Amino acid sequence: MKSSLRHKLDQLTSRLAELEGLLGAPDVTSDLDRYRALTKEHADLTPVVARFGEFQGAEADLAAADELAADPASRAFAEEERQAAQARIAALETQLSTALLPKDPNDERNVFLEIRAGTGGDESALFAGDLLRMYVRFAERRRWQTEVVSASQSELGGYKEAIVRIAGQGAYSTLKFESGGHRVQRVPETEAQGRIHTSACTVAVIAEADPIADITINPADIRIDTFRASGAGGQHVNKTDSAVRITHLPTGIVVECQDDRSQHRNRAQAMSVLASRLLDRERTERQTKEAAHRKSLIGSGDRSERIRTYNFPQGRVTDHRINLTLYKIDSIMDGELDEIVKALAQEFQAEQLAALAGEA
Repeated sequence: MKSSLRHKLDQLTSRLAELEGLLGAPDVTSDLDRYRALTKEHADLTPVVARFGEFQGAEADLAAADELAADPASRAFAEEERQAAQARIAALETQLSTALLPKDPNDERNVFLEIRAGTGGDESALFAGDLLRMYVRFAERRRWQTEVVSASQSELGGYKEAIVRIAGQGAYSTLKFESGGHRVQRVPETEAQGRIHTSACTVAVIAEADPIADITINPADIRIDTFRASGAGGQHVNKTDSAVRITHLPTGIVVECQDDRSQHRNRAQAMSVLASRLLDRERTERQTKEAAHRKSLIGSGDRSERIRTYNFPQGRVTDHRINLTLYKIDSIMDGELDEIVKALAQEFQAEQLAALAGEA
């Protein structure tokens, strides 16, 4: 183990002992905010320090095996013990390195997932509807909550664009690599000659912001318009100006929300989406500057970057960033995305570890 990693783990071990002392103090709950912060830090450090204890135990076993090998009668047994200890040390060192990777502060946040039809006309809009269903089914499998914030339907039943809020533990950490261009290759229902068409949609996964704590929006920088909602909803939508459009003047970002009958709720949802987009804009600009010297293996997350192809005639889905091809398009379109999102997360971790090794 590198001395820098061991030093960091020694520091965390000392900090955990310090936290246990602080949490044992009689007046620890007098400041609830400080108490919550201490308990969270304690919960975060405990598994890491426990794993470091296992690592030190494996090192002790290796040293004992080396001593045992000095006796010819015990050499064969000692070699088995030595190999087992070395394997545990290697595995635990990788786990500890991964545990100490920089944490994305947004990982535990809820998300706004935005899907927009691109090239391909009606077929692109139908594919946008398929993607929306895929992500909603994936969220349901994880027992996350979903809520359609805004949707603009096409004439054939697809979506020109749709925004869905997904709330659940680790929603952003799981879905953050889904941003980018999604391409579909299939025979459209409207194709009389059976020719395969290629269409595309863009997906944006944005961490939900806290409009109060995360970002300040100057009321002078926004224009709020109300109008009558369109689409399904019966007579109500023709009589009440419940739909809300918010324009952020400095950036030109426009957010519309009309899915709720309450103008107040539509306005609150639109402000939440606007705050999240502004926060995402700041994050993207900051990451672009930080990553100027190297290209991430997972990709920039640029909305225009093609990340995945869904080929229906061949029954395959290919993620181009990690060269992963799976021949089970039906189950994937039904929300079984676990294999893909896990592979993307592992590749990102591997890239982070390689970067840290290069800096060491």
